[in-house]
Amino acid sequence: MSNYVIITDSACDLKPELLKDWGVEFLNLNYHFDGENIEYSNEGTDIKAFYQRIRNGEIAKTSAINPETFASFFDDVLSRGKDILYIGFSSGLSTTFNSSRIACEELAEKYPDRKILCVDSLCASAGQGLLVYLASKKKEEGLSLEELAKYVEDIRLSICHWFTVEDLVYLKRGGRVSPAVAFVGGVLGIKPILHVDNEGKLVSVSKVRGRKASLQALVDKFGELCLENGDKTVFISHADAEDDANFIAAQFTERYSADVKVITDIGPVIGAHSGPGTMAVFFLGVER
Repeated sequence: MSNYVIITDSACDLKPELLKDWGVEFLNLNYHFDGENIEYSNEGTDIKAFYQRIRNGEIAKTSAINPETFASFFDDVLSRGKDILYIGFSSGLSTTFNSSRIACEELAEKYPDRKILCVDSLCASAGQGLLVYLASKKKEEGLSLEELAKYVEDIRLSICHWFTVEDLVYLKRGGRVSPAVAFVGGVLGIKPILHVDNEGKLVSVSKVRGRKASLQALVDKFGELCLENGDKTVFISHADAEDDANFIAAQFTERYSADVKVITDIGPVIGAHSGPGTMAVFFLGVER
């Protein structure tokens, strides 16, 4: 029986009960709305109500997990006599992963006989979730802590992230597109096709006109990039757009006989920056 625990964070956008089924523990990133002093987390959030507040013009701001929170969480696991493999939110999108490394260094002296390995997933949302899922399957096969960390590092740049947004205003707020591009896109119905690159950063790749075309473009990417004779597992995440998620899932199954394993909500940490209507797909490919 393995003597280590896989840990991730809520940026993976997977339900706690699903992670528990996989034997994975997690920490929460938090968010708050402008004008409020209340900190919220993914757990307990009414996701439809969250996106309605966003649609009504409220602005949600997110915060990374700090080193102290990591240290407390890791300490609890180490005190149970377990080693740790932490698979964290992309360092290209958050300082969360750096906080985990600071905590690891602090705990190394207190637990000289324990091991803490932190791997930057360079992933986000259910792409991070897919990486954690694949890691959990390999753990079940008996990989050691070190072997599993290497496996995760070896495949992380094969996790394809492709997504589109309903309204460019949210990307404009985050500086991902200019105000002029957001305005013209809104008038003409232009939808960006974006992905997460090899540095774990969000980049715009192309543009199409109309929602249906943008959804189809995500499915087409699977045909372009999927492993020909390899794993065809697909994870889908969406920001209060369940009908569109089901439409895409059917396309993956009908066109490619893909295995749509998970359809999940995009949580507040990601959704605050991409906005309601965001649609994302994740799978293993020949490259990102």
